[in-house]
Formats: sequence, structure tokens, C-alpha cells
Amino acid sequence: MPLLEETTLPQEHPPTVPVVIIGNGPSGICLSYLLSGYKPYLDPATVHPNPILYRKLQDTKHLPITEQDLEYLSEGLEGRSSNPVAVLFDTLLHPNADFGYKFPSVLQWRRDKQQHIPHLVLGRGTPGGAWHAMEGSMLTISLGIWMELPGVNYKDLTNGKRRDVTSDRATPEEISSYYCNYVKLKGLQKNFVDNTYVTSIQKLYRGHEGKGLENGHTHQGDGGVGDGVNESFEGNGKVCVMSGGGGALWEVRGYQQVQNDTHVPFCLFAENVVLATGASDSPVRLGVEGEDLPFVSHSISDLGLAVSQRKLDKNSDPVLIVGAGLSAADAVLCACNSNIRVLHVFRKRIDDSDLIFKQLPKTLYPEYHKVYNMMCSQAYTNVAPSSVSNRPQAVSIASSVCAKMCPKPQLAAGNVAGNASINLFPDYTSFPEHCVVSFQSDMKCLLQGNNSLKAFKISMVLVLIGTNPDLFFLKGQGQYLGQDPTRPISCKQNPIDIDPYTFECTKEPGLFAMGPLVGDNFVRFLKGGALGIASCLLKRLKKKGKLISNGGNNIM
Repeated sequence: MPLLEETTLPQEHPPTVPVVIIGNGPSGICLSYLLSGYKPYLDPATVHPNPILYRKLQDTKHLPITEQDLEYLSEGLEGRSSNPVAVLFDTLLHPNADFGYKFPSVLQWRRDKQQHIPHLVLGRGTPGGAWHAMEGSMLTISLGIWMELPGVNYKDLTNGKRRDVTSDRATPEEISSYYCNYVKLKGLQKNFVDNTYVTSIQKLYRGHEGKGLENGHTHQGDGGVGDGVNESFEGNGKVCVMSGGGGALWEVRGYQQVQNDTHVPFCLFAENVVLATGASDSPVRLGVEGEDLPFVSHSISDLGLAVSQRKLDKNSDPVLIVGAGLSAADAVLCACNSNIRVLHVFRKRIDDSDLIFKQLPKTLYPEYHKVYNMMCSQAYTNVAPSSVSNRPQAVSIASSVCAKMCPKPQLAAGNVAGNASINLFPDYTSFPEHCVVSFQSDMKCLLQGNNSLKAFKISMVLVLIGTNPDLFFLKGQGQYLGQDPTRPISCKQNPIDIDPYTFECTKEPGLFAMGPLVGDNFVRFLKGGALGIASCLLKRLKKKGKLISNGGNNIM
């Protein structure tokens, strides 16, 4: 989709917004909820199972959590997130969840419209973010209740559907529907602007606070972002303006896609910007020869499309799947359930303790353990070793490698799964400790492992080794914001460096980040970012005597 030139933007002063949130997935939705005057208090009818934390909460039970010392409350807590506020918020919402308990939340939510902070949430689609693009029939890794946001029970909106042993998990379709309905139920619609594409964010400075901005307008035409901003933030004919540190403002530019695929440019000034874009923008690439060939894909949806269009069937050459994570496992299941032969390549040993399958309970995730068992018990045995000199000969039986080898697979070294999975999907072969060397235009791939090269004829390749955020709209793609500024931002390897209690970027005051961008890849923990950011902004406003008194009533 082509971007409009920035020079086409109107020259009038754009409106100033206290907070602009980039991304309308669960991170952006949860933060919008907390900025809209909803406050968490200790529920007097509950007792937290952690006696130390409960004593701290009791001492300040008259105050909302957002006004308390989050560092003090987080002290000593342990959990599956490296961000202490994420662990704190999770244990308040789901006490002792990691031990298998289903204790009720100890929080009680009250709304105070007098402490609403006007904000906009910009998203490329409808609220829910990337969840709308996921395969609707798969099951989420997290339990359904861990996917819910504060104040609305997930099961209440999904009719409590059950699926035998996996009854507590959800489909992406259910989750995306839940997020859309959540925004409506909580009255957050006016904060959200859908179908918006941010193209540039840069810091500006102004000489006098609000001068020339108080009645600023952008004449975008009907349906444009500028119109929506003025409608939402004008009170008595004036735009709400919040003072910022040192007179700094963020300029946010982009366009909104409206009817007939028309692109309407917009420009906003923001006192604070929150990056909540997630991590699914840009697939990680192998960086090998032939990766741009048309039969090489980086999206599991392309496999589903090929199956539905009958481009692949049981008579096709094998599909090569690269990766040892859950996306690769989903692709294996999709192909095997469609009777399509699979070659599964991954670099790790099958007994590697870092494999995600070792962290998943078998009763909740039987399908992933089925894949893991096959990875262990149906591994490639080097029947016909090849080398660079005899590479052509290695291709002769590649298209039937699954059928010839899998009925009697030999266990790979270090196998921990035993023989239980033999013949689960006979047309599957795994290649542990292998890597891709190249893809060729004649539909052949070259693999390397155990000091040998192997070539196979394939019908399609799926490279599913992770995704990275695409922060092209920031200076230097935001690389300078990372914990290691010499490397690109990566949710696992190099997340954005933030203050652990406010989620403000250490290198950019007024710029915040949350969710996968700071290492919280699960909805269960990204909600902690919303708590930290909302708490930070509310405390700063209160300190400056700038709490919103009327804006909240106008915007809702």
C-alpha cells in the first residue's frame, strides 16, 4: 500500500493530544481502559494468598493501585516476566496462577471520570490488532482467562464454550471478538481511530506551551483522523492541551484509509507517545540464497491458502518447514492433517531444554506434544549422506523421503519421547541440528547437518523462526532505543530499554513502550505495561496540578 508524501499534509496547526498510543491490540486497549478513569482498588472481600503483598495492599487500601508505589509493591515478587510491574499486575489479577490455582482477582474497579486522560489509539484495523489476522480455528497457548482484560470476564463474552481437555484455551477468532466487544462495553470507542497507518514520529519543541495550538484544526475531510480528533477533544470550542516537560512535543504523521481505498493524511502533536505495536510486523529471515523465491513463505497463512486452493495434496513433493517454535508446530499440524508430506528442519537438539514444548503441560497442549514426539522419534537417519561433490545424486529420492523413512523411523540421539509417536503422521520427517544452506529455482533445497549436505525436492517452504517489530516510523527504526543500541530492536534478543516501573524509554522522555517491544509477549503480562504507564502519567499530572476535570466527560 503506497504512502502519501508528507508534503501533501495541510499546513495549519494540528491538534495536540495528551497521549497517542500506536497500536490497538490488547496492549493499547488495556492502556486506554486505565487512561479513561478506571482505577484498580483492593477488593475488601478478597484476601491475596501472598501474605507480604496482602499486608502492603491493606496498608494503602484507600488508594488505587495506580497511585501507590509500584516498586514497593513489586518487591520480592517472582513470575514469568522480567518486568516487575507485569508480575505485580498479573498476581493481582490471577493470584498464584503459575501454581495451577484459579483464585479470583483481588482488584475492584471503580471509574473516576474526573481523572480521565484524553488520548487516541491508532490502529491499522479494528481493535484487537494482530489477533484478527491469525488462523481462527487454532487454539491459543495462553488460557482464555489469561487473555482477558480488566473488568470484563472472558467467558461471559464467549458463552463459556468448552473443548474437552482444552476447554480453558481459546481460538484467535474468539479472542479478537472479545477485544472488539470489550472496547464497546467499556465505552472506549471514541478513543480509537481504525485503519490508520503511522509513517513518522519525531520529537519537536515549542517556545510557548499551547501557543497557536489551542484551536488548531486539520481539515482532513469527512471521516479523516483530524476530524475525529477535534470531535473527541474539543471542550467548549477548545482543544485539551496538557503541558509537557521542557515544551517538547511529538509529531505523529500518517494516513487513514477510508472508503474506496482513499488515503487521508493526518498530523497530530502529542505530549506523550506509547509504542504498543506488538512484534508481528516483520518475519525473521534466514538470510540464505533463494529466500525470495516465490515458493518460500514466511507466513503460516500461505500454507492454509495453498491447501484450500488444492495446490498441495498427498501427492505433492514435501513441504519444508523451518523452525522449532509454536508457529512451526502449527504448520506441521496443518500440513499433516491435510495429508501433506513434511520435512521439518530446526537447529536445536531434540533434547534442548529451551524448546518451548518442554514448558507446556501435556494435558493442556496435547497437539504440541504430538508434534514434539514426532520431532524426537521420526528424525532423519542419514541413509544416503551427500556432500558438495555428489549433491545432484542426493535429490533423486527426496520427494519420497517421508514415505520411505517414517514408517520405521530410528530414534535420534538424546531422544526423550520414546516410541509413543511412531506412525502418528507417517509422512513426517524431522531434521534436528540442521540448517538451510540455500533454496534453488528448480524447487530444491540444500540442508546442512552432521558435517554433510543433503538436497531435497520440495513443493513449498515455510520459514517460521519468529518475528520482529517494524519501527520504520522512528529515527533509525528505533534501534537507539534498544538495550543494545548497536543492534536492531528484537523482542527476545534486544527489547526497548525502559524504566521498569514507568515503562518510559530510558533514552526518550515522553516516549513509552509496552508489550512484546519490552519483552512481554503474552497478554497475561503486557497488561502490566498499561498499569505502569497509566500510573506514571497520573502521578505527573497530579504533581503539576493538571489533572483533567472536564475532558473525561466530553470524550466519553
